[in-house]
Amino acid sequence: MAEKNERPDIVPAESPAGPGPEPEEHWFLEGPRSRRSELLSVARIALEIIRGFRTLHFVGPCVTVFGSARFQADHPYYALGREVGGRLARLGFTVMTGAGPGLMEAANRGAREAGGRSVGCNIVLPVEQKINPYVDVCVTFKHFFVRKVMLVKYSYAFVVMPGGLGTMDELFEALTLIQTAKIENFPVVLMSTEFYRPLMGFLAKMVAAGTISPTDLDLLLLTDSVEEALAHIEKHAVLSFGLDRPRELRMLGEGPAGPVR
Repeated sequence: MAEKNERPDIVPAESPAGPGPEPEEHWFLEGPRSRRSELLSVARIALEIIRGFRTLHFVGPCVTVFGSARFQADHPYYALGREVGGRLARLGFTVMTGAGPGLMEAANRGAREAGGRSVGCNIVLPVEQKINPYVDVCVTFKHFFVRKVMLVKYSYAFVVMPGGLGTMDELFEALTLIQTAKIENFPVVLMSTEFYRPLMGFLAKMVAAGTISPTDLDLLLLTDSVEEALAHIEKHAVLSFGLDRPRELRMLGEGPAGPVR
């Protein structure tokens, strides 16, 4: 059972937006439709983006933690994710995840227990995904690409725990944005040498083949040490970006981030 949220400055997260994807989302990716239907889809997507911006505008500098939803609380990776979340919170970061169970829950839980801010970007899925009880602020999205924009926009570093296809998608999205200079170089930490050593070997083959440059991996760290991970993030995020907590300017009815109603 989740602990009671005793933080008066934080509003509890919203509930999931339904049991699964609606038919319109399937139609959106099935090719051209009427211009009216396409315009309505654009309007819905724009509203989803605006809702994300308003919810997350005041959460402060974030580190996003990716990882599988399938590891239970008795798994060593869960304990590792919990420690990572707590240490990031104590370093002064807001911990952001995909808001789901498993290792996402572990990172949010660690942040909550350390007294830090814990936020989530949920996604509507037919299975697995439900908001974990340790997020203080959460917004639910229907479209993966909108969700990924939010996970990147407010982050200054990524910590990638062991995961599956979704985690790989998020990892390579971040690396592609760094490689193509769409975002400034910021640290990406892979936690668990046992899990990610084969992936590092594959990336080394890419370097040898000339499909990526050695510099593309300069800020990619593989480690088992939370201490090493935090030192890497502090050096390449806190110091490099000169981070400070933003002021909470109250304009247009905005205030500290809370759930979208």
